[in-house]
Amino acid sequence: MIPTVLPTYNRAPLAFVKGEGSWLIAEDGERYLDLAAGIAVNVLGHAHPALVGALNEQAGRLWHVSNLYRIPEQERLADRLTAETFADTVFFTNSGTEAAELALKMARRYWYDSGTPRPGFVAFEGAFHGRSTGAIAAAGSEKMTKGFGPLMSGFVQVPWGDLDALEAAVSDQTAAVIVEPVQGEGGIRPIPDDDLRRIRAACDRVGALLIFDEVQCGMGRTGRLFAHEWSGVTPDIMMVAKGIGGGFPLGAVLATEKAAAGMTVGTHGSTYGGNPLACAVGTKVMEIVADPAFLAEVTRKAALFRQKLEGLVAAHPAVFSGVRGEGLMLGLVCKVPPAEVVSAGYAQHLLMVPAANEAVRLLPALTISDAEIAEAVVRLDAVATAIEGAASD
Repeated sequence: MIPTVLPTYNRAPLAFVKGEGSWLIAEDGERYLDLAAGIAVNVLGHAHPALVGALNEQAGRLWHVSNLYRIPEQERLADRLTAETFADTVFFTNSGTEAAELALKMARRYWYDSGTPRPGFVAFEGAFHGRSTGAIAAAGSEKMTKGFGPLMSGFVQVPWGDLDALEAAVSDQTAAVIVEPVQGEGGIRPIPDDDLRRIRAACDRVGALLIFDEVQCGMGRTGRLFAHEWSGVTPDIMMVAKGIGGGFPLGAVLATEKAAAGMTVGTHGSTYGGNPLACAVGTKVMEIVADPAFLAEVTRKAALFRQKLEGLVAAHPAVFSGVRGEGLMLGLVCKVPPAEVVSAGYAQHLLMVPAANEAVRLLPALTISDAEIAEAVVRLDAVATAIEGAASD
C-alpha cells in the first residue's frame, strides 16, 4: 500500500522536533550536529532569534494579500537586493525551482521581444537547477529526466569544466548560458574565476544572456554575498533561493533592466511569491548576512574548517581523498560511497548531505562556532574510524 506521503524521498529514519543554532533535537531527545542546514537553507541556524522575531512581528500584522496589490515588505527586500547586487529588478518566488522556470522564460522572452527568437540554452553536465520540466531539461541527466519526456527542447549540456566545448556550443541561436558558480548536487565543484570570465566572454561574443544559479552557493555561503563576486563577473539573470529565507520558503530571480525587459504585465505570476511573511524574514536575513563583518567571519571559519578537514583526510586516506569547495560550502571527496559516510554519521549524531562525484556535502549554518567546527571534525573522525573498522572485519 502506498504511504499517505508520496514516497519520492529516500528518507533517513530520523524525525526532528526542535532546532537550536547548529543543532537538531530528535523525537527521542537526542541532539544532532547539523552540517546539512536543510541543504544550505538555514544560513543563520535553527530558530535564530532575529528571524523568529521578524516572522512573529509580521505574522501579527499580515500574512497574505496576493500580488494584486503593492506589498511593502516585498519592495523593501527588492530594494536591498538590488542595492547589494548587479540587478535592477527582482521577482519573488517560493523556491529555487520556480526561480529556474522564470529565468528560462525571461531569457527566451528577451529574444522574442528583440525580434530574433533564440531557443537554445547551454549548461554543464552535473548541474542541478530544480525538478520542474524546464529545470530537468537544463540539467539533462538520465537520473533527472528518465520517464518524463518529451523534454523541453533547446538544451545542450557540455562536460563540466570543458570551456572549449562550451565556447563551441554557444552560437547565435543561444538564448543563454546557465551555470552554477559552485555546483552543489554535482559534488561541490567550483568553476574557477578565469573560467567564469571565459563564459561571460563567450556570451558577449554572440549577445547571449548569462544566468547564474546561486540557489545553493549564494547568500554568504562562500564568504561573499554571492559566489560570482569573487571573479568580478556579473550575470544578466540570477536565481536565488534556499538561504535567502533562512528556512522560510522564499526564492527570487534578479535581473538587469535589459534582461528583464520582456517580462511585462501578465507574462508571469505567483500566488504566494513575495508574500509579506517570507519577505519580512528575507529582509532580516539580508540585514545580517550582507554585513561585511559577518561575511569576514564566514571566510575565517571556512579556513579553520578546511584546515581541520585536510588533517582528517590525511589521517584517513582509505576513506577520504580530498576537500573541495569554497567558504562553508565544502565537499569531502570519498573513496567509499558517500551514502555510506552519511549513514555512518547518524551513529555519531552528525548530519551531512550526499552528492555526486564521490562527495559528501558539508553545508553548516554560517553561524557555526569554532567549538562546533572542532566537534564536527571529532565526529567525522569517528565516522571514518567506524568505516575502516567495518572494512577490516
